[in-house]
Amino acid sequence: MMNIKLTEFVVFDVETTGLSPADGDRIVEIAAVKVKDGKTIDKFYSLVNPQRSVPPQATQVNNITEDMVKTAPVASDILPQMIHFIGGACVAGHNVRFDLNFLCYELSLIGRRLHDQTPAVDTLKMSRDLLPYLSNHKLAYLARSLGVVVDQTHRAMADVELTVAVFLRLMEMAGDKDIQKISVFLDLFGVEKPSFKLNQKSQASLF
Repeated sequence: MMNIKLTEFVVFDVETTGLSPADGDRIVEIAAVKVKDGKTIDKFYSLVNPQRSVPPQATQVNNITEDMVKTAPVASDILPQMIHFIGGACVAGHNVRFDLNFLCYELSLIGRRLHDQTPAVDTLKMSRDLLPYLSNHKLAYLARSLGVVVDQTHRAMADVELTVAVFLRLMEMAGDKDIQKISVFLDLFGVEKPSFKLNQKSQASLF
């Protein structure tokens, strides 16, 4: 049975124009770090042109302006590269449902989706299970509780690198509790990927 130490994880984060892709909000930045056996083995990063305006309230949160993204690649160019980067890995993130919701929705708009067998793990779920006594499970608070230095947040790569540091600590804690088989790990900390109807029927030929 596969051990979590032998599993590749892709920790990822998106910054967006708002909270709901179904209401027209879009990704403006995406970052991912691939880790295996406690080590970073690859990185992926891009600003993304959302092909719509960037509201001031979004810029207040992530400091990403329209000027920064107007010459960036669009989602249809970047997100297929993200699928390729993930490969056969398990994806992970803090409150990962939010990021997956955007990623999967935008993929559906271009007739793509994550591989059916791509599992997803939530470090928020891990934190609540492994550290039930914490009064707050937000990423920055959790990181400080685990002794991880917090510098910049609310930019995709900074958040990913912070999440990686937290994830590796939480994985050690899971290991200490003898949660080592990937099947058990996913049963405890996995989340379902959202499913959106594809805009095209050409998915099978795109892999």
